[in-house]
Amino acid sequence: MPPRPLVIGPAGHAAAHAIERTRTARGYSQRQLAARVTALGQPMTFTALSRIERTVRRCDIDDLVAIATALGIAPQTLLASALTPGAAGVGEI
Repeated sequence: MPPRPLVIGPAGHAAAHAIERTRTARGYSQRQLAARVTALGQPMTFTALSRIERTVRRCDIDDLVAIATALGIAPQTLLASALTPGAAGVGEI
């Protein structure tokens, strides 16, 4: 049986966009943020971060927590736009 195609839902899209917005607002490059995440003990390459932001790769919960910590925010902040109807161009969940 062939593998199922990757499907990222509205919450995943909203979190990915929130990661990118927050990263750029903090003035971090993808390479810098990936290094900060890795320094926290969650190995991440800038390529993996790029794929998360472009919604080509899922962001698992461990990545989300480490990314939020590296950005200096609570993980739920990255999820908030996914829980707010109409936020960030994402439809209601």
